Amino acid sequence: MKTATENIKKNYLLDTSAFFTFFEDEKGADTVQEILERAKRNETEVFVCFASFAEIFYITFQEEGEKSAYSRINIVNNLPIKRIESNRRIDLIAGKLKAGNKISFADSLIAASAILCDAVLVHKDPEFEQLADQITLLPLPYKRSRI
Repeated sequence: MKTATENIKKNYLLDTSAFFTFFEDEKGADTVQEILERAKRNETEVFVCFASFAEIFYITFQEEGEKSAYSRINIVNNLPIKRIESNRRIDLIAGKLKAGNKISFADSLIAASAILCDAVLVHKDPEFEQLADQITLLPLPYKRSRI
């Protein structure tokens, strides 16, 4: 039996919402776990946009305090993922996405990173659905947005 992630492109980019799904063991956490396990076995590459680090930190800081925020960042830093930093290409792609769609600035950077990495965007944010013609999406079960 094939799993949800076996029929999709090799690369994945985890949105901030995917990390919160994983941290809080919400519906869809098993999918994120499977992707991370495949990355650990070098069966796939998993990326994260630099903007997600700031979002993970500030949301956790607001909801659980500074110590928890640093703890989560340390967890992310130790996962089998590759951090994507800002660069001119991402800036231009993000600017074009932001100009043509009703998405947050952080989401435009995250989506641009997925495009640049030719990665499936794993998310729990309905805002990304408007980009379905530009990015391959792997939506997790939706829950209220924190961002």
